[in-house]
Amino acid sequence: MAHWTRRELLRQAVLAAGAAAAGSRPKGAGAAPRGAGSRLYLGFIGVGGQGYDNLRAMAAEHVAALCDVDRNSLDRAAAEFPKARKYSDLRRLLDREKGLDGVVISTPDHCHAVATLMALKRGLHVFCEKPLTHSVHEARLVTETALRHKAVTQMGTNAQGLEPFLRTVELIQAGAIGEVSEVHVWTNRPIWPQGQLRPAGEDPVPAHLDWDLWIGPAPWRPYKATYPAGRFEGQTVYHPFAWRGWWDFGTGALGDIAPHAMNVAFQALALGAPTSVEPESSGMPQEGFPDWSTIRFHFPARGPMPPVVLTWYDGGKLPPAELVEGQRLPDNGAIFVGRKGRLLHRDPRPVLFPVRSFADYAWPAPTLPRRPEVRQDWLQAIKTARPPGCPFGYAGPMTEAYLLGNVALRVGRKIEWDPARLEVTNGSDANQYLKREYRPGWTL
Repeated sequence: MAHWTRRELLRQAVLAAGAAAAGSRPKGAGAAPRGAGSRLYLGFIGVGGQGYDNLRAMAAEHVAALCDVDRNSLDRAAAEFPKARKYSDLRRLLDREKGLDGVVISTPDHCHAVATLMALKRGLHVFCEKPLTHSVHEARLVTETALRHKAVTQMGTNAQGLEPFLRTVELIQAGAIGEVSEVHVWTNRPIWPQGQLRPAGEDPVPAHLDWDLWIGPAPWRPYKATYPAGRFEGQTVYHPFAWRGWWDFGTGALGDIAPHAMNVAFQALALGAPTSVEPESSGMPQEGFPDWSTIRFHFPARGPMPPVVLTWYDGGKLPPAELVEGQRLPDNGAIFVGRKGRLLHRDPRPVLFPVRSFADYAWPAPTLPRRPEVRQDWLQAIKTARPPGCPFGYAGPMTEAYLLGNVALRVGRKIEWDPARLEVTNGSDANQYLKREYRPGWTL
């Protein structure tokens, strides 16, 4: 499989989005483009939680089909959109709905690639929640499939459309702090139970939940409602939401927040694949993610830009306070360290350090396009010739990069990465974590 540079993938994604929006849509993509004022026929896969928010955000379109393994979530959505056809199995929706323009995928992480690839191969445009995929291998496959089918795609992060993100990128690219050699990115995650062993035993599956379909492509695990004892006693084990902390179903704190907080570094510094990744953590439980982790990603020079070490912190770990002169850090954020100063990325606007040195700094004029909210950005991209902000040609390589952090966590040591061969070169034990086995009926 040929390795594409991040810059070339993004260029191809932009071309593909423009071609699809302009009318070169693949067979099976539904009716011809309707124009900016038209309505699209959409299917929604996953309509609870974030999926419900996505549904409501796109309610002005034709909501043609709804799918969820939890009948309570499905019935709530169907009550608001009674003309939409209902499914519990995403495969049935994608097989039977022939008139769709696109699908919105809001399942747990482990089903993202299966649903996305099925939709792309049927000629549909795709909006997929973050993280784009569950594994590194899936990210590469989704990226190349999206480009081949010329679909209009978008990963569910609003980073390319929010003013604080855009101003951070513009300041870095204008040279406000000089050449950047370090980035520190942190999050307040996990905010779900994480760092423990799977509780023993099995509970009756609720009547409203199809557990077999919820498991989908992942290895079979018995249903467990809540923890019977221990530090998480009484808290949810898997469904809803707590799946993020399990290797089989989620991607941990990194997969939850890196698509947002690390995204600004990828955009500002044109980062591609790291050369190596070094993990520290509280220790990996057999099937889950750790209580905390600190992960260092080493990125090579890009043209005139120097190498970058990006350090990720979660579970209460934070970057050194002196980087921001002791200021209080937001729950999620990034600090860029440059030759001439430092930048704290935060809402409502970035802060430059040393503060006294930048007191009279003249901020650059805006240079990046201002976009609508991420879901509206995708809808407009389908209807017009304007490419979306976070197509899979950009999101896929970024997803490959940050998911390598989870691979390093799993083996508990530094890994060295060859993106062209899609493999870890300093130990074959790590390569088993780049991809996964899929249950029969769920293969890619």
